[in-house]
Amino acid sequence: MRRVFWRSLQLRVVTSTMVISIVVVAVLGVFLMQQIARATLEARESAARSEAQADRNAVLGYLNQPAAEAAKQPVESGQALQAGGGSPLSQATDALARRAGSASRYSVIIRNENRPGEFYGTTNIDPVSIPPRQREELFKKEAGEDSTWYTPLYYKGQPEPVPGLIIGTRLDTWGTGLDTSYEIYHLVPLDKEERILASVQQMIILVGAGLVLLLAAIAFLVTRQVVTPVRLARQAAERLAAGRLDERLKVRGEDDLARLATSFNEMAANLALKIHQLEELSQVQRQFVSDVSHELRTPLTTVRMAADLLYDAREDFDPMAARSAELMQNQLNRFEAMLADLLEISRYDAGAADLDIDSVDVRDVVLRAVADSEALAERHSTRFDLRLPGEPCMAEMDSRRVERILRNLLFNAIEHGEGRDIVVSVGADRDAVAVAVRDHGVGLKPGEENLVFDRFWRADPSRARTIGGTGLGLAISREDAMLHGGWLQAWGAPGEGSQFRLSLPRVAGAVLRGSPLPLVPPEVEMRRTWRGQHMTPVLSPAVIDGGRDAD
Repeated sequence: MRRVFWRSLQLRVVTSTMVISIVVVAVLGVFLMQQIARATLEARESAARSEAQADRNAVLGYLNQPAAEAAKQPVESGQALQAGGGSPLSQATDALARRAGSASRYSVIIRNENRPGEFYGTTNIDPVSIPPRQREELFKKEAGEDSTWYTPLYYKGQPEPVPGLIIGTRLDTWGTGLDTSYEIYHLVPLDKEERILASVQQMIILVGAGLVLLLAAIAFLVTRQVVTPVRLARQAAERLAAGRLDERLKVRGEDDLARLATSFNEMAANLALKIHQLEELSQVQRQFVSDVSHELRTPLTTVRMAADLLYDAREDFDPMAARSAELMQNQLNRFEAMLADLLEISRYDAGAADLDIDSVDVRDVVLRAVADSEALAERHSTRFDLRLPGEPCMAEMDSRRVERILRNLLFNAIEHGEGRDIVVSVGADRDAVAVAVRDHGVGLKPGEENLVFDRFWRADPSRARTIGGTGLGLAISREDAMLHGGWLQAWGAPGEGSQFRLSLPRVAGAVLRGSPLPLVPPEVEMRRTWRGQHMTPVLSPAVIDGGRDAD
């Protein structure tokens, strides 16, 4: 899902639009809901205050009647005085009950401070609905001041409370003959308002969800108009990169996307023209190298015959002439080697190289390459340390090309090994075989692991080649390894020497997924680990072309 999300611009835009829309709609919905709830409750509270004020005046009128003395008659503690009594409070309660109409509108509770257990109530309101803290707050206020509380209301016969509003007021009757104080509470149920607010909230949620989906759909349609041409351009660019130089985009309209398509088509046309010109130039160059190499063989053969005669008769010449004959012989050998390498490179460039596959023992190929390199190794005071397995290492390969790879690696190790031992290791597993050539010479600097396989590259341009190499050996070796579907990798470090590893699949044409030998020498890896400097090897271009790292 993460990969799909980051690969799809349209999905990211739609997702971002939905997330932002949800946040905005949620904030606006909460704000709108708060405003609606505040306005609804304020309107209900204002109406309740008006009714409470009118009811207080009505109660005061009943208390001022001459029959107010009847209100002093004893009442059993906790008993509610209902309609039908002759006291002013009961008459006032009857009047308030008629004014309220039903408990769904409001209820009234009247308490006499001189009679704590007595209360007068309309309908079936339960006096426990009045919070004790509200009564304490009411006693701290002046007579006539309101105390407003939002609290659950309890009704007799109903198991569940309902949300409500209580407006309480103290009513003093000093000087009227009663000489007492009354508490009047108006209890207004808010269940209807709660249901209305719940409906409004549900409607806001539905409208908000619909708005979010609508915005997401709009974002999808809008981005599709932009993403679709971009996606087509990407697909065309991929096909163009794959070699289909005739790929073009359809131009529709005159907007920015149309101009982008026009620019892309112009770029593709110019690129195709340049590539065609470069292909023609490369073909001319390859043909030139091939023709020159072939044409040079005839005069070179004649020169070789004359040089061989002079070289064989050098003992009859004076020292200067004899030395000249030896130099000419050496340079002719180098010239022939360079000519052969140029012909081989031209075959690779022309795509004409092929393999002569046969099942051979890699150990035999290594021994033949070492035997061909022993004379050169003796001249440089170098000794080979062979580490071959005891069992045959059979693999399908072109033994001539693999032997040439190993000779190039051995010659390179002799030239840069500074006379120290060269370790040649052979390894094999179920799927691959490998040969590693390790020298203990100057080594390679960081980044040079990728350059050693370039044509005519030298780490130190001022340093002459000591064994007369052409500068194409490692480049040809890499091409030979890639032709087998294998890897040719290099590792090196200043002062620790270098190691080249050739890895080939056991079966021709199989995909190489690993190597039985490590690229970094085990002793170097162990030393680096001890020092806490674990080193990650840099791979050669052959590994990059192979598509996988063996280590």
